[in-house]
Amino acid sequence: MRNTEAIYRTPPAAAGGLAVTGSGRQQARRAVTERKLPSFAVVLVERGQGWLETAASGRLSLTGPALFWLFPNRVHSYGPDEGGWDERWALFEGSFMRDFVRMRIISERHPVVALHHLDEVVRLFGKLHADLLDDTNLGQASAALMLHRIVISAARQASGAADRRQERPDMAKIVETLRRRAMQPLDLAAFAAEHGMSPATLRRRFTLETGLPPKAFQLRARMDHAKQLLATTDEKIETVAAMIGLDDSFYFSRVFHEREGCSPREFRARYPRV
Repeated sequence: MRNTEAIYRTPPAAAGGLAVTGSGRQQARRAVTERKLPSFAVVLVERGQGWLETAASGRLSLTGPALFWLFPNRVHSYGPDEGGWDERWALFEGSFMRDFVRMRIISERHPVVALHHLDEVVRLFGKLHADLLDDTNLGQASAALMLHRIVISAARQASGAADRRQERPDMAKIVETLRRRAMQPLDLAAFAAEHGMSPATLRRRFTLETGLPPKAFQLRARMDHAKQLLATTDEKIETVAAMIGLDDSFYFSRVFHEREGCSPREFRARYPRV
């Protein structure tokens, strides 16, 4: 490693929420392997590419500008590819970090954040390092503030990247697709993947759009079609059930009664064909 600059501090006794215990920058050409740290760490890769491996995340490739989080007492390895990378880093600890983890602002399973506003994060790291060099209570308090801002900046950039990746699809079109397929079996995982979402994301967005989760929406569409068939045809109840995708006519009758307050035969009697 060349162009190395580092400083370490013992946090003041009163610093329980968040304290920065080290900071530095370097041009790294060798990997860190099978290491544990007693505190949290954040590593900013300004330029270059390489990898990170932890038990929680597995092996991840990363390309600068990016940063990644390291967690205390967890084995980790990371390093640049052959060309090396330029990095800045900070060590820190405190109860705020438990809150950040609990709120999923930082995550062991997703420790790498691709950065779209590098200048902002570099400025925060630079100010943090200068504050730590000051070696006063005020300097250490300011360094903790800079670290807090780094956490928030990274979380915001990660959130923005997720929104850009997902580029929210037209939910009205997805609703209409499910309406057209309502009489067919619904594999929610496959349907979500078809639209580039996880099942949980699809369920959440679909519910916001329609007021119903996908399967409840499908069932409502089936029952609406069943009412149309009952009122406009002479098909047997068993046939109507099959036509809306339900092979069990007893189940169909029970669900119909729960939703409509009457049996399919009673519904038909209420709406006789002229």
